[in-house]
Amino acid sequence: MNFNIITLGCKVNQYESQTMSDMLTQNGYTKSEDKNKADITIINTCTVTAVSDAKNRKLIHKARRNNPNGIIVLTGCMPQAFPDRVSDFEGCDIVLGNKRRANLIAKLDEFRLTRSKIIDIEPHDNKNAEYESLSVKSFDGHTRAFVKIEDGCNRFCSYCIIPYSRGRVRSKNPEELREEIKEIASSGYKEVVLVGINLSAYGQGEDFDLADAVDICCETEGIERVRLGSFEPEMMYDSLIKRFSRQKKFCPQFHLSLQSGCDATLKRMRRQYDTAEYMKIVEDLRKHFENSSITTDVMVGFAGETEEEFSQSLEFVKKVGFSKTHVFPYSRRQGTLADKMDNHVDSKTKDKRSKLMLEAADSLRQAFLESQVGLIEPVLVERRRDGGYFEGYTMNYTPIHIYSDEDLTGKIIDVKITKAFDDYCEGESVENFD
Repeated sequence: MNFNIITLGCKVNQYESQTMSDMLTQNGYTKSEDKNKADITIINTCTVTAVSDAKNRKLIHKARRNNPNGIIVLTGCMPQAFPDRVSDFEGCDIVLGNKRRANLIAKLDEFRLTRSKIIDIEPHDNKNAEYESLSVKSFDGHTRAFVKIEDGCNRFCSYCIIPYSRGRVRSKNPEELREEIKEIASSGYKEVVLVGINLSAYGQGEDFDLADAVDICCETEGIERVRLGSFEPEMMYDSLIKRFSRQKKFCPQFHLSLQSGCDATLKRMRRQYDTAEYMKIVEDLRKHFENSSITTDVMVGFAGETEEEFSQSLEFVKKVGFSKTHVFPYSRRQGTLADKMDNHVDSKTKDKRSKLMLEAADSLRQAFLESQVGLIEPVLVERRRDGGYFEGYTMNYTPIHIYSDEDLTGKIIDVKITKAFDDYCEGESVENFD
């Protein structure tokens, strides 16, 4: 039998989809050559916003329409967060919660025997939370490998449903990580990206921390780059940053989630820092990492956000000078504290604020890319594009286009950056540069 896996959401979901893909192939299943048709279609959901849920339902209907006799499996955050929403599971044959991925093969066997719908969702045990032991050896279609080392979140921001879908913080054992990274290196990967639901909480309550995970990866023969996925500001202490800076393989790219540049808004969001603390972390990162890249997420139009609060947020974003900013309007989420708040911002105002924030973000992005021109940086080349150029990334994650007759895919080469465009730079191999 063949299969397709459709993945929505974050890098953690991508990692977990890869583990399911490995599980299936190891048990004799094959990947479908047709992306729309397969004997088994697995939809790995995201539920971060109500819009995400709408996408999930749309994909379920499309998968059933394309595969009327196929087996449809729903898994991921949506069924875990809302196990009582049976209507969302219509069209699915097997529904697995976030703790039940290891049951995938057994449930497929069971369904083929009984042809009866299976719903297997186990609530998170938040008092005795254990990390789900998953690992990968490769990452299909990627030059770098994402490696999940942390799951869950204890913060309960007022707008966020994720603690309900992911449970409390738990972390991968360092020795398991060491073995997984060795396997990834043996498969030829030069770069790993450590990811988690609340990555900076890795090791919370244990005798290890995020710097230990970075050290393990950097010490592994064959791994030449180690990068962090998105992380939260809390627990990003100066001592941790100093340890990162001692590793030459560590990439100075930091996606440091902000959400708002206004202290009053941050307080309503129940974020566990203020703008002064955030700026201190930014300053520490820039002090220890030359030519670092700091990117972020910014929400506009959160419940109760006034014009003055938005202006403060906008000015703070400009003050930090992010190299890239993901801007998005607040979306109400049933089951969260923010959904019950007063003074929700109307769509027209949110659109206006999004436009202003995006304009500032684009200006900052352009300034950052122009600051890279003239530098010579090592670039990991990922793929050849249809335009005849190769695409790769520097250590600080600046996208670089390189024209070459030689196949550069998978190589790390020194590149002189020659031009800056809207969202990338162009460069030339130092070996060919006159």
